[in-house]
Amino acid sequence: MVENKKVVMVGIPGVGKTTLLSKMAEIIKDHKKSVSVLSFGSLMFEVAKENGLKDRDELRKLPVSEQQKLQKLAAEKIAQHDEDVVIIDTHAFISSSEGYYPGLPEHVLKIIQPTNFVSVSAKPEEIYNRRMSDDTRNRDKITLANIKKELDAQSGMISACSVISGSPVKHILNREGKVDEAADKIINAIGL
Repeated sequence: MVENKKVVMVGIPGVGKTTLLSKMAEIIKDHKKSVSVLSFGSLMFEVAKENGLKDRDELRKLPVSEQQKLQKLAAEKIAQHDEDVVIIDTHAFISSSEGYYPGLPEHVLKIIQPTNFVSVSAKPEEIYNRRMSDDTRNRDKITLANIKKELDAQSGMISACSVISGSPVKHILNREGKVDEAADKIINAIGL
């Protein structure tokens, strides 16, 4: 029996990760495999709501110690999934008042035991335009310089995750209008 895949997909806001995830899930189902797409942040928010948090965007403003507890609980929920392909939609880091906090610290990686990492990026100008047109979230100030810093931080964080876990990382450029191409590259990289 082939082991299931636990694919951690990271991308800063505006890279087109949600659209890409939908396309990937569709392709995986076409391959007659069971798939689950889990939002790490949503799982954390479910627990945080029980403790009075009202807005998902407030998660990143919690003390790091509180974020760590929520990460552990979310990771434990993810680890229970046994579909053929489990895709974890998350961020490589959380921008907090203390600096960039890893979205996937070692204790989370040990619980989830990912088989693959996918780091999604896009051109900074595309990210900027996508963020400016998204009025569904409460975002921090957006500048091209900050977007470039975030892309660099993501690359470093996800590379560290790959080293710690021993699982490969695939870097994908999600170009405007090329979501099918990006999804195919990811599907091939994870061996489906």
